[in-house]
Amino acid sequence: MPSTETSVVFRDERDSMGVVRVPAEAYYGPQTQRAVNNFMRSGLKPPIDLVRSLALIKRCAALTNKTLGLLEKRLADVIVQAAEEAVAGRFDNQFVVDLFQTGSGTSTNMNMNEVLASRANEILTGRRGGREPVHPNDHVNLGQSSNDLIPSAIHVAAARLAVQELQPALAHLRRTLAAKMSAFGTIRKIGRTHLQDAVPITLGNAFSAFARQIELAEARIASVMPRLTELALGGTAVGSGLNTHPEFASRTIADLSAQTGIHFAEAANHYEAQAARDAVVETSGVLKTVAVSLVKIANDLRWLGSGPRCGIGELKLPALQPGSSIMPGKVNPVIPEAVIQAAYQIMGNDATITLCGQAGNFELNVTLPVLAHNLLQSLNLLAGSSRLLADKCLRDLSADPARCEQYIEGSLALATLFVPHIGYDRAADLAKQAYNQGKTVRQVALENQVLPEARIHQLLGEK
Repeated sequence: MPSTETSVVFRDERDSMGVVRVPAEAYYGPQTQRAVNNFMRSGLKPPIDLVRSLALIKRCAALTNKTLGLLEKRLADVIVQAAEEAVAGRFDNQFVVDLFQTGSGTSTNMNMNEVLASRANEILTGRRGGREPVHPNDHVNLGQSSNDLIPSAIHVAAARLAVQELQPALAHLRRTLAAKMSAFGTIRKIGRTHLQDAVPITLGNAFSAFARQIELAEARIASVMPRLTELALGGTAVGSGLNTHPEFASRTIADLSAQTGIHFAEAANHYEAQAARDAVVETSGVLKTVAVSLVKIANDLRWLGSGPRCGIGELKLPALQPGSSIMPGKVNPVIPEAVIQAAYQIMGNDATITLCGQAGNFELNVTLPVLAHNLLQSLNLLAGSSRLLADKCLRDLSADPARCEQYIEGSLALATLFVPHIGYDRAADLAKQAYNQGKTVRQVALENQVLPEARIHQLLGEK
């Protein structure tokens, strides 16, 4: 019977260990409540992308079991309806187990099983909760184990984010950088190595490097997809496929591919697919590499836009918001800074995932919830950072050609252009004289008549 305690109404639910009091309005059941009671309240929950991908697999699994004659049509249809509602986000607030839980993610799987069974029972009987006519284990979890299901859900969620969010965001960033490469193509600037003046390049050359970094990032993401789209589903408890139909995995995965537009495949070796998380470690490593690229680009934008009076100032970053609570008129490079911080988080996530990948003890990895959290957060951060950099910084970025030309004219590195004509040592003397006398290389070269005047101007560019 429902009872009240501190104004919350409860119902009694039973599982294999006994009776548990569950909030009457909850769709989840006793195993979820036990997990809530047992684990800490860190404020972190399994990622919603994981939850919705898990619901999508449950939908496809119910249809497969119906087709195979393993699940009564009446029950399968309401499980499918409940799962589709979960995919749409209707039950997001019902996934209440903390992130730091059992390492297999069993508590999250049971949270899903109970929510879907509860909703299915509500559709059939008008009553929320319970274990009949739809049972969370016997029907919703039919042919599955947390040990093959959670790894599969991680891969599905990651692949969906990669295809639907990250790859389009990187393509957008690359196109935005390429547009700036073209716009800045004729603007000469000084090159810099070791934080010292080097020979001239164009601002377009610098942005061509940025665009190529992102083009390579896209290729790196694409290169891991064949491993990321391989699913452990069908291995059940330890990879042997115990208690599942031999066609369950292939049929469910085919439906999953049709639903997502992404080609998923059954694992070539189910024992590997459950004991190891190498594909996730590999994917995270790629995400870290792309994050490093973003830091390189964002830092160069910050430095080239530093100033406005006492910095490099070759670029003019969009002024988006006041930069100081004490210094009036100050504007900071807030977008590159935000991108850099997100990239550092991705690098930290990769360190965590590396440790998680080592926790494949015997037939099962036991860090799946934390692994999922870090991987999916990295995918979301990388996609969001790429769009942010493109839309809030690069789109309205402009150059200061006069400042660029001023640095070139004053650079001692211009002496390098004379080496083929007067030799290294005489060119070094030009640079030293220019430095000691506070003059430009052009001025010293003209004064010393090291080459005809017209040739000097041809080498250095018309002033």
